[in-house]
Amino acid sequence: MRPPLSPRRGPTPPPFQGPRYNEFIQEPKVRVIDDEGENLGVLYTKEAIDQAKEAGLDLVVVSPNADPPVAKFLDVGKFKFEAQKKANAAKKKQKRQEIKEIKMRPNIDDHDYMVKMKKVNEFIDDGDKVKVTLRFRGREMAHQQLGMELLNRVQEDMAETAKVEAYPRLEGRQMLMVLAPKPKGQA
Repeated sequence: MRPPLSPRRGPTPPPFQGPRYNEFIQEPKVRVIDDEGENLGVLYTKEAIDQAKEAGLDLVVVSPNADPPVAKFLDVGKFKFEAQKKANAAKKKQKRQEIKEIKMRPNIDDHDYMVKMKKVNEFIDDGDKVKVTLRFRGREMAHQQLGMELLNRVQEDMAETAKVEAYPRLEGRQMLMVLAPKPKGQA
């Protein structure tokens, strides 16, 4: 015989997101500011909610850490929309730093080197990190000092605008070095 099934619990409500308003305010008293920005003083929460409803608005806690918390008469939907708009604008202004890669060979010609360095300068000026990869083929592995000299040359040419974040190291058949832009004050 099978054991009886345990009673199922319903799904738990999601944690409260955003500002607390109306009946979600748990504090007994709040400092109230009306829709014109006038301070009405400290009131019981229930009384403040009734006043907000008379004005056709919601009572929204705008400063929960104050003692007592500060609440305003606002339209909660409009308040959330404005907050979301501000967050999106701040996110749009952020610049993520990317790692760009430049590949070279140890016996690179001067003109090709200058073209590669022009790209490195563009990436550094855009605020991105640059990974300089030097690939050795066949017998070139016997002349690793040429690769090290080339990476040192890159490092010297970029000394004013970039700092070396990862010094040259050999990984298999390639030598790597990472450059990062210098902070604006150090240039």
